[in-house]
Parts: sequence; C-alpha cells; structure tokens
Amino acid sequence: MKLIGLTGGVGMGKSTAASFLLSQGVCLIDTDELARHLVQRGQPALAEIVSAFGSALLTASSELDRVALAQIVFADAAARRKLEAILHPRIRAGWQAQVEAWRQENCPLAVVVIPLLFETLAESAFDKIVCVACLPASQTERLAGRGWNPEQIRQRIASQMPIEQKITRSHLVIWSEGTLEAHRQQVGRILSRL
Repeated sequence: MKLIGLTGGVGMGKSTAASFLLSQGVCLIDTDELARHLVQRGQPALAEIVSAFGSALLTASSELDRVALAQIVFADAAARRKLEAILHPRIRAGWQAQVEAWRQENCPLAVVVIPLLFETLAESAFDKIVCVACLPASQTERLAGRGWNPEQIRQRIASQMPIEQKITRSHLVIWSEGTLEAHRQQVGRILSRL
C-alpha cells in the first residue's frame, strides 16, 4: 500500500482535494473528522478538556462549545499546546489504526488528511506528502467566508507552519487557485503519478 499525507494551510482547499480523492475511490481519513469525534459528549478527551479548561466550555446540552474553546486556544499558545497534548496522541492513534486496517484489506492507495502534518512530526509515516496551497489573499477571503473576523484569521494562520515551508517539505503541490475543475484535474494528475 502506498500511504499519502495530504496537508496544507487552513482554508487552502484540503477538504476539496479530499472530496475529489474520495470520489475516485481512494481510501481516505481526515484527522479533522477524528478530532470532532474525540470531543463528542461522553468521550474521554472531552472530559480531559473540561478538566483542563473548565466546565464553562460545555453547552447546556453538555456538548463542547467549539467556538469558545477556539477563542481560548488560538489566543494563547500555552493553552493550544495543552489542548494538542490531549488530542494529538488520540488523533494519531486513530489514523494509524485506520491505516493498519487498510493494509489488512490490501488497499492500494490511502490518504490521511493532516493539517498539522509537519507540526506533529508525522512526515516519516508517509511515502509521499501532498500540500494544498493558494495565495494568502485567497486564503484570507476563504476564511472570511467562514464568518471569521480578521483577528481570528490571523490567529489561525499564525498557529500553523508557514505555507512556504510546507510546500518546500512536500513531494507534490496542488495549487488551489482557479476553478474547481482545475483543482480536480490537478488531483487527477497526482493520482495518476501515485
């Protein structure tokens, strides 16, 4: 099995690339989805987060208030490291277990979407790393489209490795400027190379 890591900056088109890969039948897991599962009601990670950051982060229905948590961790690097210490080992265990299952199923090509692939020192696990990137202006516009204010955008971008470094450390790059069809064609060309 060939294992690919898909990374890139926040708002640069990783999810779009992942959807194109899934439509081609590629085995794929997104670590953002794993993270969302880990913080659901009743999960041990949620209990640890509440213990570390306080019960004010729970909604009336005992769900995690993700917006409130984001406000804390993206404004304070120490708080972000504390959250990452709770989540990252669990996320890594989750995608590694899925990769092992794919190996048992003889999946020919598998992709793990990891926004913080280099930041979490996961690159040695992959045969190839693909980075999805775009211009900073496009990234800002896309993040503003999510309803984030300029300070939230600045904090999210600052919390990740600069995209230039991710591009340099990757084997292949998907440039997500332009049309969705151009994005889809790039994904197709990369698939044919892999």
